[in-house]
Amino acid sequence: MAEIIYGSELSKELKDEMKETIEKYKAEGHRAPCLAVILVGNDPASESYVKGKDKACHAIGIDSKPIFLDASISQEELEKIITDLSNDDSVDGILLQLPLPKDLDEASAIQCIHPDKDVDGLHPVNFGYFFLNEPNFVPCTPLGIMELLKRMECDLDGKNAVVIGRSKLVGTPVARLLQNANATVTICHSHTKDLAAVCKQADVLIAAIGRPKMITKEYVKDGAYVIDVGVNRLDDGTLCGDVDFDDVFETAYKITPVPKGVGPMTICMLLRNTLTSYERRVIQ
Repeated sequence: MAEIIYGSELSKELKDEMKETIEKYKAEGHRAPCLAVILVGNDPASESYVKGKDKACHAIGIDSKPIFLDASISQEELEKIITDLSNDDSVDGILLQLPLPKDLDEASAIQCIHPDKDVDGLHPVNFGYFFLNEPNFVPCTPLGIMELLKRMECDLDGKNAVVIGRSKLVGTPVARLLQNANATVTICHSHTKDLAAVCKQADVLIAAIGRPKMITKEYVKDGAYVIDVGVNRLDDGTLCGDVDFDDVFETAYKITPVPKGVGPMTICMLLRNTLTSYERRVIQ
């Protein structure tokens, strides 16, 4: 029977530590850190994410600057707003909520974020530094996954790790972080043959594929560490992960749930990256 590792509990501990640090800086006469979050359009899921980030910022003493833009905004107007924020000394982090409306170029917009304020770790410069093992900012979900593995007391040295999914937001960067921790890493995707057999060899299994309850016990090695990154909404409105939690529960050693697993850690790592940017710019 698996031990359930809640990201919601770990994120609370880490946010309490960050709150104490920020209060100390403010007591010394420094301004609060500031995160600007840009939302284009009125996608309900994106609006919910932005509200959650705003709430998390205020809870630990980070000034949140949400910027809501109409879906009809031009590429030029959007990029000017991002550039102005990059040049604003009172702003420490910039997050562009994705996806953008289909008429806008996400890659071009992200490149307008100054790399030193790219707290989501998506700027090509930061991605390049990351893969050169000289990280500036790393995408938040992979960072959160690594924190959860620490909480699981998982010594990655020499372990077989399988990552299902190769996105630039999760799969590819988390594979690199696992490799840097001396795990032997396999990245699986839609063209992987006999996926279940490959996954069954994993001491550490990271599921980030966006398919509800796809990973059953047939995919999971006895005693494996299982991290479920998926967030899928079922027809009845409930959320579930990419892992069939009930089916895998008896097989895994430690497992993260959905919700209250990776999601809270992603927001927590966004706050940490913002605090890091602030410390580089204001404190040091």
